[in-house]
Amino acid sequence: MSNLSHFDEAGRSRMVDVGDKGETKRVAVAKGEVKVKAKTLDLITAEEIEKGDVLEVARVAGIMGVKKTSDLIPMCHPLLINGVDVKFNIFKEEARIEIIATAKTTGKTGVEMEALTAVSTAGLTIYDMCKAVDKEIEIGEIKLLKKTGGKSGTYLADELTGKVVAICRSQEKGVAKKEISEVELKIDYGLEGDAHAGDWHRQVSLLAQEDIAYMKEQGLELEAGAFGENLITQGLDLQMLAVGAKLKLNSNIVLEVTQKGKECHDRCAIYEAVGDCIMPRRGIFARVVKGGKLKKNDKVEVLIDD
Repeated sequence: MSNLSHFDEAGRSRMVDVGDKGETKRVAVAKGEVKVKAKTLDLITAEEIEKGDVLEVARVAGIMGVKKTSDLIPMCHPLLINGVDVKFNIFKEEARIEIIATAKTTGKTGVEMEALTAVSTAGLTIYDMCKAVDKEIEIGEIKLLKKTGGKSGTYLADELTGKVVAICRSQEKGVAKKEISEVELKIDYGLEGDAHAGDWHRQVSLLAQEDIAYMKEQGLELEAGAFGENLITQGLDLQMLAVGAKLKLNSNIVLEVTQKGKECHDRCAIYEAVGDCIMPRRGIFARVVKGGKLKKNDKVEVLIDD
């Protein structure tokens, strides 16, 4: 029987002996979400829930949950916690609150359960604070995003990684973007040689290959860049990103999300053909925080603060 089992040879429950393991710096990041009615979210963000500031109370509850994890989960070891951070991302259109919790320790066992407990406790507290106005609140999608330290090393959830499947650029405004094999991304500018790059908040536009595939299913013959996108990604749900989220490309380039979607002032040819255009709804925009050379099929990773 494995030494990591919570049962001994006789089938009796036990706490795993970690005495011989070495101490390492350990970090775990977990997420969850709370779905509410649109009106409830408005009350939360305006701090008009009668019980008080919902998110601040939930943040404190998440921190307290970390410190109580070993009391709640039978086989968890009591840990000396170095730090806890609980953040909330608001997705107004979806009436959804995303909870991101980070727990840190230096010890012989990890803090995954502590991070997951922080998310769970914060979510339950949001429900408790708001149940008088919304009893249909849903808490879910609780999962580990990242862990570092220990013998098993680093774990990163699949949803945080993808790749760049196309790079597109137009050297003149009003001209369709064309696919290129590689490009230099310049800090606070965008793609070198791109007509839409510059000192503003929409330096780089991104669109998911999965969304483009949907449009192709409508009967459109589309080339890369048809929606005005600079980068086409695959395997990464761009819609899960909040404004302020950071993406790492090719292990050195860093983008910061500055806008999700945009207003469509004129009906483009694509909209006229199929009655829909995905860029205003599904595209995201970013500025270049750290530059470098980008090539097709380079890795994309959502950065999670440690």
